[in-house]
Amino acid sequence: MTPTPPPGPPLLGPLLTQLRLARGWSQQRSAAELCAAAGVPTLSRHEISRWERQVRVPGDFWLRWLAVVLAAPAELLAGAAARTRVPAPTPVRPAGGTRSRAALLALAQRWLADPRAGLLVAAPGRCAPPAPPTAGPDPDPRARPSPGSGSPLSGGTPPASRRPGPVDAVDLAELRRLDDLAGGVDLAPLGADRLRRLVRALPRSGPAGRRRLLPVLAESAQIAGWLAADAGDLSGGLDAYRLGLRAAASAGDPALAGHVLGSASHMLAGVGDAPGALLLARTAYAGSRRWAGPGLRALLLHRVALAAALGGQPGAAAEALGAAERAAEKIDPDHEPPWLYWLDGPELAAMAGRALVALGRPRRAEALLGAAREPGRPRRAAVYGGWLARGYLQLGEVELACDVAGGALLDAVRAGSPRAVTQLAEVRRRLADHRRAPAVRRHAALVAAARPYLPRPLPAPGAGRSPPVRVAQADTGGYRRHDPTG
Repeated sequence: MTPTPPPGPPLLGPLLTQLRLARGWSQQRSAAELCAAAGVPTLSRHEISRWERQVRVPGDFWLRWLAVVLAAPAELLAGAAARTRVPAPTPVRPAGGTRSRAALLALAQRWLADPRAGLLVAAPGRCAPPAPPTAGPDPDPRARPSPGSGSPLSGGTPPASRRPGPVDAVDLAELRRLDDLAGGVDLAPLGADRLRRLVRALPRSGPAGRRRLLPVLAESAQIAGWLAADAGDLSGGLDAYRLGLRAAASAGDPALAGHVLGSASHMLAGVGDAPGALLLARTAYAGSRRWAGPGLRALLLHRVALAAALGGQPGAAAEALGAAERAAEKIDPDHEPPWLYWLDGPELAAMAGRALVALGRPRRAEALLGAAREPGRPRRAAVYGGWLARGYLQLGEVELACDVAGGALLDAVRAGSPRAVTQLAEVRRRLADHRRAPAVRRHAALVAAARPYLPRPLPAPGAGRSPPVRVAQADTGGYRRHDPTG
């Protein structure tokens, strides 16, 4: 006999729990009965738990079999499921950098229309403008950039006496390698300073110097944006990526432009903007695939997969994951561009594992994410450790999730990466459902002890406006003053 539901329209989670307990069944027994009745052996007690906690709502197939197994009216379960389903949440937008986001999305669509069109070229016959105004003489080129310098395109007075030369390529390689070891809080000011110097040097270069500088500027903007994103500077990262896209397109390098947009997609995915991340990732892949090698194609397809998974598009995510795996099989490290030196097997595996966790398929993700937690790469270990902890929570393995999250927390401290800390904050939010478990209490104590040592985002630029940087603009037919906040 079906128990009488409580007064008022029931929600599916409490109703399923009530019906199951009325029969004296555990979640494991309910899963076994459903598998036997439906002839599908893949349903586990974890899925029953998700239904009862309303993390997921079963579809029509399982609703029909639930009605049979629990001896409940199908209309009752269907009505409860309809009331439990809520409209899709409003797409998350970044907390900051809204104008920068809109500007980058618009520029990406212009680039897609012609991936080899110059977006940073002065009109014929126009002379380069004078240097941007400064409040005083240029500082000593050896001076260390001040911490918290904000957006890579914001003001400041970088040295103008040093014209970029071969040493800059070495500096850029060193900055990339440092990024493997340290976080954005320490390195973002270095990336911003380097980028400002190149922006100042570009208008003063002749045609040959300009052709040489544009690819360097594009790569420098990409790493500056990456470092700003890791330091928690959303606007600074978006502005740097926008400049990087202009420079890469004007250098005639659609592959590098695609990499810049892929990095921007990853940044938006990290702050919860799945629609923006998916648009940028698809734009990057569509615009660069003719010129991209297997490594870049695999990377951009992984960007698509993650954004689609986070945006609730499992079919698109699975398709992108399959295409990324096929592309990765053709990678030859000796023929990939130097800015993809970090894209190794463990990284590709971990990106696939991360997308699988976002898709709610943690069992397959466990080994893939574990491969990325190697010594000497603390930020990578912290970020992917956070995803592995989320996967264990999906499997109901709370103690394992706490153990992994604790190790990732210590890696985040070592790395100095606010991005990694943000990732782990999501794990702590999900652990709140298990706050009474001893492992969760131990993890909370570890977080409290580590809090004074956790890296914090760089402070936002002050309210005062810094001297703008002159940036070439194709759509104006010449140069104009670039306001990094616009």
